Amino acid sequence: MPAPQDRGHRVNDQIRISPIRLIGAESEPIGVVPTSQAMDMAREAGLDLVEVAPNERPPVCKILDYGKFRYEQSRKANRSKVHQQKLKEVRVRPKTGDHDVEVKVNAARKFLENKDKVLILVQFRGREMQHLQEGKKVLDQVLERLADVAKVERGASMEGKRMSAMLAPK
Repeated sequence: MPAPQDRGHRVNDQIRISPIRLIGAESEPIGVVPTSQAMDMAREAGLDLVEVAPNERPPVCKILDYGKFRYEQSRKANRSKVHQQKLKEVRVRPKTGDHDVEVKVNAARKFLENKDKVLILVQFRGREMQHLQEGKKVLDQVLERLADVAKVERGASMEGKRMSAMLAPK
């Protein structure tokens, strides 16, 4: 059965270079020893010989439990992943119906639960500009429905033919 190989770590019989710099099971430096002697020491301890620094001369190998080592490596990799916060946009119009607003609110809720910021845009066209209060009403309705999962980062403001508000997750 071939020995497992993970991300370039050579294990046990895969290590062909001799001599190697050996680190013991308790992380104590043992020194430069022949690979065969290091393999014997690892077998006596019931552990694996793992090459941890292959680019050094001589390569650095450590006596450890390879399965546990791989598990720790995967845990470190998972912990280091950080969610990149994105800006998501939800567009509505002053004449958007109640059910359609509810659909947009549900979409915004999903974005907020995924830790993304949400920009609510109310777009006005033509004569709708004379009825800004209608757009403000729709925007306030959306903000009110999302109050439980979001905080208002930037309140309602007009930019040309758009009214917008920015929400951030709580």
